[in-house]
Amino acid sequence: MQMIIGLTCCTAKLPSNIVSQYFNLSNISNLIAYTTDNVFRGQSWSQNMCENIISVCKQGLLKEALHILHIMGFRRIQPDSSAYASLLQCSVDMKSLPEAKLIHAHIIQMGFIPDMFLETKIVIMYTKFGILADARKVFNKMPERNVASWTVLMASHVKHGLGKEALVLFYQMRLSGFQPNQFTFASVLQACTHLEALEHGQEVHEDVVRSGFASDVYVGGTLVNMYVKCNRIEDARKVFDEMRERNVVSWTAMIVGYAQNGHVGEALELFQRMPERNVVSWNAMIAGWMQNGYFEEGLELFRSMNLTYFMPDSDTFASVLSACANLAALEHGREVHEKIVRSGFHYNIFVGSALVNMYVKCATVDEARKVFERMPERNVVSWTALLAGYTQNRHVDEALWLFEKMPEQNVVSWTAMITGYAQNGHVDEALRLFQRMPVRNVVSWNAMTVGCTKNGHFDEALELFQQMQLTGVKPDSDTFASVLPACSNLAALECGKAIHGDIIRHGFQSDVFVGSALVDMYVKCHRIGDARKVFDKLVNQNVVSWTTMVAGYAQNGLVEEALNLFHKMPEQNVVTWTAIIAGCAKNGEFDEALKLFRQMQLITIKPDSDTFASVLVACANLAAVQQGKEVHTDIIRNGFVLDVFVGSALVDMYCKCGSLEDACKVFDSMREHNVVSWTAMIVGYAMHGAGNKALLLFEQMQHSGMKPNGITFVAVLSACCHAGLVDDGWKYFNRMRLYYHIVPEMEHYCCMVDLLGRAGCLDEALHFINNMPTEPSAAVWRSFLGACHMHTNLELGKLAAAKLFDLDPGNAAHYVLLSNMYAVSGMWDEKEKLRKLMNDRRVIKIPGLSWIEVNNKVHTFLVGDQPAHY
Repeated sequence: MQMIIGLTCCTAKLPSNIVSQYFNLSNISNLIAYTTDNVFRGQSWSQNMCENIISVCKQGLLKEALHILHIMGFRRIQPDSSAYASLLQCSVDMKSLPEAKLIHAHIIQMGFIPDMFLETKIVIMYTKFGILADARKVFNKMPERNVASWTVLMASHVKHGLGKEALVLFYQMRLSGFQPNQFTFASVLQACTHLEALEHGQEVHEDVVRSGFASDVYVGGTLVNMYVKCNRIEDARKVFDEMRERNVVSWTAMIVGYAQNGHVGEALELFQRMPERNVVSWNAMIAGWMQNGYFEEGLELFRSMNLTYFMPDSDTFASVLSACANLAALEHGREVHEKIVRSGFHYNIFVGSALVNMYVKCATVDEARKVFERMPERNVVSWTALLAGYTQNRHVDEALWLFEKMPEQNVVSWTAMITGYAQNGHVDEALRLFQRMPVRNVVSWNAMTVGCTKNGHFDEALELFQQMQLTGVKPDSDTFASVLPACSNLAALECGKAIHGDIIRHGFQSDVFVGSALVDMYVKCHRIGDARKVFDKLVNQNVVSWTTMVAGYAQNGLVEEALNLFHKMPEQNVVTWTAIIAGCAKNGEFDEALKLFRQMQLITIKPDSDTFASVLVACANLAAVQQGKEVHTDIIRNGFVLDVFVGSALVDMYCKCGSLEDACKVFDSMREHNVVSWTAMIVGYAMHGAGNKALLLFEQMQHSGMKPNGITFVAVLSACCHAGLVDDGWKYFNRMRLYYHIVPEMEHYCCMVDLLGRAGCLDEALHFINNMPTEPSAAVWRSFLGACHMHTNLELGKLAAAKLFDLDPGNAAHYVLLSNMYAVSGMWDEKEKLRKLMNDRRVIKIPGLSWIEVNNKVHTFLVGDQPAHY
């Protein structure tokens, strides 16, 4: 049968009636005889056979063309360059490398001396198959070259990511005296683009101008793209504006440039001015919105595209699904899914992977799994997307099962698994998996470092950073942004300074995220001056860096500086407002915190859970119950009533404002309790003298499985103190140490001294103080002095007062307590001596203060003074 097909090709130029006659008779032997007797009689038949080869190649019948070539070779008749060129082109089109090499071998064996056209074709053939070494060998042996052969080789190197080699070829070509054409310039500019080699690109640009190709639309488009990729957007726009003719490619390149450099407004302005658009330009603008975080605008543009005659392609759907994923817009994502099915792209592997990712980000892992299972083909992206879905939704076992089932585990899937373990708090498992990784890159190192930092393993994070540098992996901006928080939390100033030096050496000092992390590090190390220096040197200060600096001032007690900087901010968001409100509340500027909260509401910035928690602290400390209730209403209106942190802050606010009943209502209505909410309610009961209820609630807390922390035990011991439950106090103090393994802090010791002292066990309290593992603080001795005053034990009171005069000599309360004890004992001379001592030390007694809330205003009263308004 193959012989019949081959002979059919051979007889393509024979009389059709003879051919059809032989085929109708199925007389194969006669056809062969006719062909061999008549085909090879002279030169004209050679020309006919070459034309037959060209004709058959145009039809894509490579095997048949090779059969003709075989017969010609058998008869030692040489094909011409056009026939060989057609054979090479057909082999490339059919992606048949063995046949292509066979044709090249046939040229050599036949002793055919190819002309420049055919040699260029051979070079093209090898470049199309990616065999650049053989292409280069053929090129180097060419006795004569032209601009086309140089350009072909240059373009192939660019295509395969060998930009440096392409640049070398360009300069060799120029030294050889060849004048580049528009395709040469386009190729070398693409090389400069991939290498981000601005200086070389500018040299080529000058050559383009000298050669008269500056107005060429193809060259102009590649120039625009080169300047865009080198972050020279103004130069790109200048080239674009000087182009006499622009096509959709050059317009799109300029739009992409603006979008990639964060100038979305300019990109949109150009997009709207485009005389004609295609699906690529629509995709560029949609992707530009997405890249800059404008996901809703991207979705709106997609809806506009659907109103035109342009049909979305796989890139369109991938971008739109990314927006749905980032917005967690499940319903929009489902609508896009329906469009994908109608458009027939649901079988596309990239669209399928984007669908999996969208459903994962929308926390619907079951739907992601269904899409994944229906995909006819899966790649590592789709596998990793589902893997990330399991880990993000705390299905670690399913993630591990999927990871082990993956046909190909690359560095991305390993990193996703490590991230999943770390996000779920399994740092040890993440570290073990990290150690098993066959290959690590900077992303995997960063993922492990972030995992350690976020889970409080700060020393391990710093150790990982050191190991990474020893392995030769070059850190990036994410590396520094992830390791600096470890220094911040450890207050490791020297380590932070060393990393600051690394940042400068690697050229990341102007990166806004690295700069913000540096500011935070210096703030946490109480080096506010150094933090401000870093902030002032940032080229592009964004809302994150501004907020970090504002919060830094507030955290270091510099509220006025924080407020001044806050009011200078060019842009403020809910995080910024929350930072300044929290800073004021933390530093006792409660009235200012409430004032800022009202201003925030007036400019319609929606508060978040952190905002409400911060402003409730201000209400609690001002005992402004009416304003607290108004904030409570705002919380309900904004949908945060079920938030466990906001609920805890509400409980604390009502307790401190004396409204225990409202605190109980909030606590009981909470669907979920954490250690903070339990502790707040226990504190509330203790504060209002309901010690037994506080202890009962503490027992309920333990039965619920919630583990108490040190603050909880401060509340419990305080409840025992106010209720006079000495035995219970000892029981819980010992339980804290022995069962929960919580090391007692000074607050716990103060509570125990206060408990024993109030119960009249002064000797036991003194024995407890003398046997403390750490030096007693002023607060401990103050509690003991108060107990001595309560029970009029002057001798022990004098002992406690002497300690306090050394530890806290400027506190008038100590002198007053001891003075009262002298007065009760009738020791007026001692009382007078004590008053003189106060005068000598310039200790001033602060007058008493009280406040009341009337008509949403808190009025403060000082002894012998007029009321002040907040």
